[in-house]
Amino acid sequence: MRPIHAVVLAAAGLAGLAAAAPAARDWSRVAAMKPDGAYVIGNPAAKVKLVEWASYTCPHCGHFAVQSAPVLKDRMIRSGSTSLEVRHMVRDPIDLAAATIVRCGGAARFAATHLAMFAGQEKWMATAQTYLSTNAERLNALPRPQALRQLADGIGLSAIGRAQGLTEPQIAACFANAAATDKLLALTASAPAEVTSTPTFFLNGKLLPPGSWADVQPQLVAAGAR
Repeated sequence: MRPIHAVVLAAAGLAGLAAAAPAARDWSRVAAMKPDGAYVIGNPAAKVKLVEWASYTCPHCGHFAVQSAPVLKDRMIRSGSTSLEVRHMVRDPIDLAAATIVRCGGAARFAATHLAMFAGQEKWMATAQTYLSTNAERLNALPRPQALRQLADGIGLSAIGRAQGLTEPQIAACFANAAATDKLLALTASAPAEVTSTPTFFLNGKLLPPGSWADVQPQLVAAGAR
């Protein structure tokens, strides 16, 4: 029988080794922009690839983002087993302004700002109704970059960006970047015929039936998400 002190020392040694082991990578914080402008959140080599055509003014998209986050973001994407490709389906000027803010921080801020925009959707959509009731005519008379910027400021989208670390010069530059706006709109125009509403999901290239997070989750698990 080994002396008790020897067992304790051995256990302490193992604990030390465990503490020294490198932490697993948190893939939910990783994003990369594809050549066509879509963003992939998570491990680019993930076995399970979920593509979402989404709109920031779509309530169902907002519900999906918030309801799925504890499992999809915090477990499946974080583990590296699953990636989420966000493809913007811009439906209106508010959506375009929101997408501009979300994309403004580049890959480093995309994942967090994407979720923050949906988390605040109900509040800023309500603000938008009031704001546009008194400002729509004035905004329509402005050039697109100025109109989008004032819209973003007026309904709280810019504030969401600042809360995620965007600076005033960054926000100004993003709304002035006509090439980036055109690329975003071209991404929307590239949507396949199957995309008739938002959100629309493709799992490993296969179109999923319309549904909520409760419908999508078991299909991700069946495909190998963990």
